[in-house]
Parts: sequence; structure tokens; C-alpha cells
Amino acid sequence: MPEPIRILLADDHALVRRGVRLILDAEPGLSVVGEAGDGAEAVALARELEPDLVVLDIAMPRMTGLQAARELSRRSPDLRILILTMYDNEQFFFEALKAGASGYVLKSVADRDLVEACRAAIRGEPLLYPGAVTALVRDYLDRARQGELPVRAITDREEEVLKLVAEGHSSKEIAGMLVISVKTVERHRANMMQKLGMRDRLELTRYAIRAGLIEP
Repeated sequence: MPEPIRILLADDHALVRRGVRLILDAEPGLSVVGEAGDGAEAVALARELEPDLVVLDIAMPRMTGLQAARELSRRSPDLRILILTMYDNEQFFFEALKAGASGYVLKSVADRDLVEACRAAIRGEPLLYPGAVTALVRDYLDRARQGELPVRAITDREEEVLKLVAEGHSSKEIAGMLVISVKTVERHRANMMQKLGMRDRLELTRYAIRAGLIEP
């Protein structure tokens, strides 16, 4: 018998994790070896458990699923990553692919599509939510040909700082969490406010909510 596919789940809602675990553990050849409540914990557990596949929610505290996917892809290029989310959102879809995800599955159809998405990810085949892929790819290619694709406004590091600012952390706390100086945190914050045309923390927080970095 081949070794089961080792899966790490990351979602900040315990009930969701429990439901997803029930679906996956009921399937032969799939085994959930760990659970994380946010992206940062997922990154740490992935290093410890060395799973074959990580299933990530998008909106989580401390570090989003997209941020975690980027970090996991950088650290372990062979690791398979699957996004399981409630967001039927074009921007998140493309960001997930750029972050290294092998698939994008909506929670509303998880009971139907999740198992096959996991198996497809391990085979190296993308599996994306039905009905939207053709339209999304066509739209993306059309806009690329016309030069209309938006340039990402802020860097990955600025996004990390933005998320923590929006969660209410002080510059000193953020500096400690990211292992950078307070002056560097303040510089990142000033750069973001200038790039985004914003004046205060409240406006940054609203932007972070719209960008899916934190939940409303």
C-alpha cells in the first residue's frame, strides 16, 4: 500500500477545520496530520510536520493564506498548496496562483470538490472551482494583451506590516514580530500611506479589509 498523502489544514475557524478533516480523513489514501489556526502557525507546522499538501484559508489572523502560500512556496518549492476559501474573487484567485497554489476551491462545494482537488494537487494538476476558470483566464489574457493588468501597489513586506497595523499592533510590536527595527516599520507605513494616498491608520485598516488581509 502506498503511503497516505499527508495533509496540513489551516483555517481560523475550528468548526471548519473539523468539517474539512472529517471529509479528508474519510478518504482512503488521505491523512490529516496537523491543524493550524492562522497562516504563521501553518508555516511553522509545515516545517515541523513536512506534509505533502497544505490546505489554506485566505482570511486568517497574523498571516493570511496568500502570505503563507508565498512563504511556504519559497521555503519548500515541492510542497503542494491548495486554497480553500469562501471568496469567489478574481483578484484572490490570481494572487493564489502567483503565490504558488496548485488549486482554488470554494468552501460552498468543498464536500464535492475538495478530495479530488487534493489528489489533483499531488499529481501536479491544477483544480480550480468550476464554471469560473474559462471566464477568468479569458479575461486575464484579454487584459494582459491590452496592457490593463494592475500593478501591485505594495510590496510583500509592506503587506505584512499593513496586516499587523490593521490588527492593532504598535510599531514596537510589529518590529518584534517581523524582526526589524521600529524605524523600518515606520518607513514601511509611511511608504504605504504615500503609495495608497491614505492619511491614517483607519484608512489603512479599511484598505486591509478590502484586500482580504483581515476580516471585517
